[in-house]
Amino acid sequence: MITYSAPGRVNLIGEHTDYNGGFALPIALPQRTSVIFTPAETDTLTVRSDLAEDPVHIPLDTTPGQVTGWGAYAAGVVWALRDSGVPVTGGTMAIRSDVPIGSGLSSSAALECAVLGALASAAGVRIDRTEQARIGQRAENDYVGAPTGLLDQLSSLFGEVSNALLIDFRDITVQPVPFDPDASGVTLLLFDSGQRHGHVDGEYAARRASCERAAAELGVPSLREVQHRGLEVLDAISDPVDARRARHVLTENERVLDFVAACAELDFAAAGGLFTASHASMRDDFEITTGHLDLIADSAVSAGALGARMTGGGFGGCVIALVPAKLTLTVGDAVRAAVTEAGYVEPEVSRVFAASGAG
Repeated sequence: MITYSAPGRVNLIGEHTDYNGGFALPIALPQRTSVIFTPAETDTLTVRSDLAEDPVHIPLDTTPGQVTGWGAYAAGVVWALRDSGVPVTGGTMAIRSDVPIGSGLSSSAALECAVLGALASAAGVRIDRTEQARIGQRAENDYVGAPTGLLDQLSSLFGEVSNALLIDFRDITVQPVPFDPDASGVTLLLFDSGQRHGHVDGEYAARRASCERAAAELGVPSLREVQHRGLEVLDAISDPVDARRARHVLTENERVLDFVAACAELDFAAAGGLFTASHASMRDDFEITTGHLDLIADSAVSAGALGARMTGGGFGGCVIALVPAKLTLTVGDAVRAAVTEAGYVEPEVSRVFAASGAG
C-alpha cells in the first residue's frame, strides 16, 4: 500500500504568464489531495473518490477521450506515464481531498501529482520533479483537453514551507523566495467566491490563442522574447484585443519581479499595490475577472487590505488579499457584507500560508 499526497496552490501573482514563457510566483497550500494505492496484478486501475459516489475504472491502455469527468485526470496520468515509458500497474486507489474544486486553487494538478507520485512509487521509478510536472501537464492538455501551462504542477511539486516559488517558464527553473507575511504582521486572506470556473469551455483557450497570435505577429515564439522592448512593441499588433492581452502579459511579468523585490524588503504595502494593479490588468486587459470577483477585491481594499487580486485562471474562483493582521476580521466582515448585499453567496474566508509540496 502506498500513500501519496500533493497540495493545491495559490498563485500570488503572475496570471496567464506560464504559457507565454514568463514569470509567476505561486505558493503551495496546506490543503491537499491524498491517494492510497493498493497495487494488484490487473489491467485496470479502479479509483474511488470521497467526492464522488461511483468508482472510475481505468484500463491501463487507456487513450484520450476514453474516460471523462473527474476520472479523466487520473486516467490522463496513467496514459501520460505509460507514454513516457513508465510501467504502470493496476489496482485500487482511494482519493481524499480538501482542495476546493473549481476555485482556481488547482485541485486538478493536486490530483494529477498525487496519482502520479503513487503510481511512480509503485513502479519503483524516480522521476525528476520538472519531468513529473511535464507528465502531469500532458495528462491535462492531451487527455483532459485543458490547454494549461506548467504553473499548477510545478507549484504542487516544488512547494516549500514559508517560501513562494519564482518560476521562469522560459527556462523552466524554480527558485524559492522567502514569503512569510505573518512574521511581519500581515495576513494572506483567501476569499472563495463560490463562483466556479470552467476552463475547458473555451475562454482559457481563447486567451492562449490570442497571446499566440500576438507573438506570431511580432515574429517571436513567445511574448517573453519582447519583454525587454517595452510596451511600445505592442503597437505592431494589428488586433486591439490581442494587443491588450499581450499588454497584460508584459506588465504582469514586471509585477512578478517587483513583487519579489518588495518581499525581499518586507514591503508588503508595495506588494499589496501590485496585487491591486494585477487585478485591474486581469479585469481590463485580459478580461478574465467577473463582477463578483471585482466586488470582493474592491471591498477588501476599501476595508483596509493592502491589496487584493483574483487568483487562478479566471471566470470564477478566489480572491487573495494582503491584510494587516489587526484588520483581518474587519476586512473579512466587510467583504461578506458587501457581497451578500449585492445578492451573491457569502464567500468563505480563510487564512493561508506557504506549505510543503508533494510527497
